[in-house]
Amino acid sequence: MSETNAPAKPWRADVIQDFARSELFDRTFQEGMDLVEETAGYLDGSGRQESKLLSRNAALAYAAESMRLTTRLMQVASWLLVQRAVREGDMAPEAACEDRYRLAAEDVCRSHAPESVEDLPAGLMLLLDRSERLYERVRHLDRRMYVEDAETETPNPVLSQFDRLRTAFGS
Repeated sequence: MSETNAPAKPWRADVIQDFARSELFDRTFQEGMDLVEETAGYLDGSGRQESKLLSRNAALAYAAESMRLTTRLMQVASWLLVQRAVREGDMAPEAACEDRYRLAAEDVCRSHAPESVEDLPAGLMLLLDRSERLYERVRHLDRRMYVEDAETETPNPVLSQFDRLRTAFGS
């Protein structure tokens, strides 16, 4: 079982709950949901009209980048909704540690646009940039809350010595 599938340690559960109740979470949640709504409006409205005016190659790049944009935002929105569920008591912090509730599709979300983006509409480019910055911030939070401590956790040398003494003296 991977460390991220293991139950959250008590201090980690506290960190998860504290974040979910924080002003930082409130701001990040609002920004994420606003960006999802703004993106949907753009892609269904002016973005759709702008894409019809593009060359064939630029239209293909537009389609690829709009898929990357929506994937990135859906990953962020899903992660934020899990944190809100923790905040509202609908999900235990331990459950939020499960891989299925973590950011995924990193290869798609973090890859950069091809060189052909200079032909893409400015509105799409702005949304791509904003979503990438938001994704990176959420990725940083996710790794700090769920991964880094598990990956970099080193045994406490004092506690290790006590464990060795207990083992040696059978107590």
